[in-house]
Amino acid sequence: MQLLSLIPLAATLFSVTLAYPAPVSNITARAPSSFTHPGVLLSSSQLDFIRTKVNSGAQPWSNAYSSMLGHALLSQSRTPSPRSVVECGSYSNPNNGCTEERQDALAAYGNALAWYISQDNKYAKKAISYFNAWAGTITDHTNSNAKLQTGWAGTSWARAAEIIRYTYTGWSSSDITTFSNMLRNVYLPEIIGGSNSNGNWELVMMEAAQAISVFLEDKTSYDKAMTKYLGRVPAYVYLTTDGDYPKGAPGSPQTTKAAIIDYWQGQTTFVNGIAQETCRDFVHTGYGIASIGHVAETSRIQGTDLYTGDIGTRLRYALGFHSQYELGASVPTWLCNGDLNLGLGPITEIGFNAMNTRLGYAMTNTQTLTQNQRPAGTNLLFVGWETLTHAGNTA
Repeated sequence: MQLLSLIPLAATLFSVTLAYPAPVSNITARAPSSFTHPGVLLSSSQLDFIRTKVNSGAQPWSNAYSSMLGHALLSQSRTPSPRSVVECGSYSNPNNGCTEERQDALAAYGNALAWYISQDNKYAKKAISYFNAWAGTITDHTNSNAKLQTGWAGTSWARAAEIIRYTYTGWSSSDITTFSNMLRNVYLPEIIGGSNSNGNWELVMMEAAQAISVFLEDKTSYDKAMTKYLGRVPAYVYLTTDGDYPKGAPGSPQTTKAAIIDYWQGQTTFVNGIAQETCRDFVHTGYGIASIGHVAETSRIQGTDLYTGDIGTRLRYALGFHSQYELGASVPTWLCNGDLNLGLGPITEIGFNAMNTRLGYAMTNTQTLTQNQRPAGTNLLFVGWETLTHAGNTA
């Protein structure tokens, strides 16, 4: 059994009695021989689980569903706002269509979920209205945040489209082709061929690339996305088994200890679960942790369970490490000079469900934070309604 490092002790008290499984080092980034549909973040059996819980009035799913339906994005009077060119600069300057694209994609996803749960055609038709409006309009993403924007919107589009395409008969084949061409020609080239030195960027880009690859049944792109993901996660979340300091991502310019410490905002003490952006802020760290869980969940549906090895171990420790401080634990001086910018966001449900509900690991701090945040809503970027979709979802 591999025990946690004893230094510094204060950082490991939240999980010192837990052992983690031996890392799976021989996982091959390979697409399945046959894709499972729907198979982006949610499978048919998971969707059935949700519908059964909601229709029986069980909690927390029933309240989570009502909360989603009450969100402005699910308003049936809301209309799509497509643009030919979406221009997204740093810190949303400029913001020409960026908010509209992200929120239209999330609205499509929320309506897709509502369709499956209620079997009311109006929700499926509403989701399709978002698909068709953007597929017939958008041609490019530009400016400094183009890749990030493409990742955020692309993952929501693919999630929503998987549900509608494979559970509803009213989306015409010609419109599916147009939408597929949008993902293939506008979104996928932007994210699959590029990378970024910022961890949460590359993680959500690979999340979107994986999701789009499932929808398109593109095995080559799926393999590329998974290869980058499997290289990035160990460079984003640290384990003491990595050595004295974190790993660099494959192909990154951070190749020395000094460069990696600088990249990690000057942090020099490393313990299980600390992340590359912990000392930046918990908001961006939450984005990265969310994408780690999202990709692992889709991978599990597609036949490769990453939760049982190194990826799951890093995800579990990242959730536990950050949850304790989000809940108010005293911040030691060795951690980010004793100053943390909190705000992890509604990102714990999927990882907690996988590692605690399915695999049985005790995750006391993550459990408390997850339950305190229910029903988890949307961050209006790419995370949406994960209490509804993944709380206690054993399917």
